[in-house]
Amino acid sequence: MSLPRPRPDRRALLLGAGASALGALVACSAPPRPPAPVAATEPLDAVRANGPRQAGIADPPIAQRHCDLSIWDTRDAKDHPADLLRRWSALIPALASGQAPALGGLAPSALTVTVGIGPRLVAAVDPKLPGAQDLPAFADEQIGERHRGGDLMLQVCASDPLVVSLAVGELSRVAALRPRWRQTAFRGPSRADGAARNMLGFVDGIVVPRGDRELDREVWLDGPERVRGGTIAVVRRMRLDANAFLALPIAEQERIFGRRRDSAEPLSGGGPDAEVDLGAKTADGQYQVPADSHVRRAHPLTSGSGVMLRRSYSFDDGPDDRGLLFISFQRELRTFVATQHRLDEGDRLMRFATTTASGTFLVLPGLPLDRFFA
Repeated sequence: MSLPRPRPDRRALLLGAGASALGALVACSAPPRPPAPVAATEPLDAVRANGPRQAGIADPPIAQRHCDLSIWDTRDAKDHPADLLRRWSALIPALASGQAPALGGLAPSALTVTVGIGPRLVAAVDPKLPGAQDLPAFADEQIGERHRGGDLMLQVCASDPLVVSLAVGELSRVAALRPRWRQTAFRGPSRADGAARNMLGFVDGIVVPRGDRELDREVWLDGPERVRGGTIAVVRRMRLDANAFLALPIAEQERIFGRRRDSAEPLSGGGPDAEVDLGAKTADGQYQVPADSHVRRAHPLTSGSGVMLRRSYSFDDGPDDRGLLFISFQRELRTFVATQHRLDEGDRLMRFATTTASGTFLVLPGLPLDRFFA
């Protein structure tokens, strides 16, 4: 297969048109804690698939409860990757609107399909483009060859797991390929700000970009033209030793995270919606948010990086294989890499995590996806 491919004809183009958290033991003499944010309404309506950016990143604002993430290779494919992207581009709007026969008449349930391409394909078009750089190796990884990298990322999310399953089945049929790895995952109820509890019982996804201005600064690519409106995704499957973590006293769990488990309030105080005060100290001069806590190690001020938009999920493939399907979107790969290095250097939470799959992908601008190769 030779890349890049010549520009497709006009008819073909027309056919392709589309940190943690927390809780605390409350002593009898302690004042009541502020209430946690209320739960968000589950998204059920159709999500627009033909916008300038792909759905499933910042839209819908509240992530759906169910996700299917799969990573694909195209090395042995009979077709050029542009052909597959063209077929997916024609199918995605019909799936998202609920009009595809493959959904069997089910409501779309906020179905979104998000597609990214791996560094090998990006570099074949232009090695200077965002997304052409791969991830380095990190600590505590047990990743086989098939579970590192990949050419295509397919993220399918919806509020109804049946809709996710049917959509994935149709997208797979159209692809005529087998994924190199795949993970189904779920989320608990989201708070009004979009954050939700993870497998360890703590609220995750609190510190993220919010609003158009922050998303433009931290998430969306503004050029070159070929990638304008896209973003860089990082996906990592992390097995968590939940049994060992949950056996710890709650106060110790909170010191590891840096937040209260019940309310998600930072250990520096101020209520559930307060920003973390990294300089706050106890009467004896100790940091209220411990130096080796997840909140401190992951904070942009300590990592010297930007802010990731995280839309992570939990997975459960049996008692010995459950954990976090980490998904983040950022304008620069460095945002994730710098943060992960900080975690590896001293985050106590990482002692309970083993990464078993990992990859980064250029999430293309809106449909049609195949125009990237034009």
